[in-house]
Amino acid sequence: MPNPLYDALFAPLTARDDALLRLADGGTISGKAFLDMVHRAANALASAGVGVGDRVAVQIEKSPMALAVYGAAVARGAVFLPLNTAYTAAEVDYFVGNATPKLVLADPANAQAVGQVAKAHGARLETLGADGAGSFADLCADQPDACTIADRSGGDLAAFLYTSGTTGRSKGAMLTQDNLLSNAEVLAKEWRFGAGDVLLHALPIFHTHGLFVATNIALLTGGSMVFLSGFKLDDVIAALPQATAMMGVPTFYTRLLGDPRFTRDLTAHMRLFVSGSAPLLAETHVQFEDRTGHRILERYGMTETNMNTSNPYDGERRAGTVGFALPGVELKVTDPASGNAVPQGEIGVIEVRGPNVFKGYWQMPEKTREELRDDGFFITGDLGVVDADGYVTIVGRQKDLIISGGFNVYPKEIELVLDEQSGVLESAVIGVPHPDFGEAVVAVLVPAKEGGPDIAAIEAEIGRSLARYKQPKSYFILPELPRNTMGKVQKAALRATFAKTFDHSVR
Repeated sequence: MPNPLYDALFAPLTARDDALLRLADGGTISGKAFLDMVHRAANALASAGVGVGDRVAVQIEKSPMALAVYGAAVARGAVFLPLNTAYTAAEVDYFVGNATPKLVLADPANAQAVGQVAKAHGARLETLGADGAGSFADLCADQPDACTIADRSGGDLAAFLYTSGTTGRSKGAMLTQDNLLSNAEVLAKEWRFGAGDVLLHALPIFHTHGLFVATNIALLTGGSMVFLSGFKLDDVIAALPQATAMMGVPTFYTRLLGDPRFTRDLTAHMRLFVSGSAPLLAETHVQFEDRTGHRILERYGMTETNMNTSNPYDGERRAGTVGFALPGVELKVTDPASGNAVPQGEIGVIEVRGPNVFKGYWQMPEKTREELRDDGFFITGDLGVVDADGYVTIVGRQKDLIISGGFNVYPKEIELVLDEQSGVLESAVIGVPHPDFGEAVVAVLVPAKEGGPDIAAIEAEIGRSLARYKQPKSYFILPELPRNTMGKVQKAALRATFAKTFDHSVR
């Protein structure tokens, strides 16, 4: 029975005895051994009551077994829902309540808190740790290493990824098998990936970049991965001699440049460095090329679309741009008011259409209609411009989204918490340039009349309420927020005021 994503990514592992995953401790996992893990996990999902179309929510640390759960969901015909490991139980509660998964997979250390969330929404809880231990691992141990592959078509759902604007509820972007597979096929060709490639994989796998770009490309092309649990500088430098390619966020590259061991000799054998998920500073481009002789390839994508554009593999990789629309992807820049295309060279809202564009937002038909046009064009909300040579440059975000360290941060969510704090009359959250994270979250507070805010107390509360990457890195107090004549807070003015907060040095 056909299952396009499984057939392309996992079925070829059947006869693969060489290493698919190379681990930090020097161990390896062959393609066949990994496929056995996938099949046992798929059978475990079935024994837990997961059927075709059911959602499987996972908030677990990166590990070979965690990756196998993704493959198991594909094989089983379930909808895979990865959740950021930094989310608090309160944040997970919304996603579980909205997606109504049949199964929630959590780290053993979070079993109690996440277990309460799962129970409240009628989901089954199983656990899986980074070391491969947990109740789900026990469930897998009793399963055969062969399974029945669910019959699926390209238009069937394969995954949910939650995203959001700066206001309102988070939205579950519904991604089909065709969305994921078509994008992997195009990127593999454009970036010249093949069976001889070894991808240094230090990205998280709860995110489009690490899972649906990096992993899918390696699986599709028969390459292998140096599969690291995360970005640890010593581990990455030690692993580079094994690799031919690396994908990362700007933070990875700024941290490598800060280490004297990262030299031209260390990278001489490398074929490709790719950066995405956040803007790469032009100075980082220059420093990287001066240090290594390699020019980083920057690209542009979104949760709802995977990758839309890329600088060329062969040809000029222009710093500050995200290159050209990928083959099969149509891109236009439009006037946000009329929806009409703007003249070439003028700034407008980027819209894209292609097989990579998602199916819509889960149980949000009105929001889907707002952002996905009847003709298939998706309104990204990103402001951009196309130059005379066709290179696309992202100049801003229509909804003030902050991208810090490759993760989306939505100001309104943080402002709601800040506004509840003692001594705070109102707040505004902005992103400002940061040499390590691309952008850093900054909070601007207006004190209440009865007394000023206690920053230490606010930081403590923010630490309990929000994931670390959402927490402001600096706080400022102003007597009032700048507003226009309609009373709207002028965040552009705030960004200009505090743009040099980090002054190109990590603090």
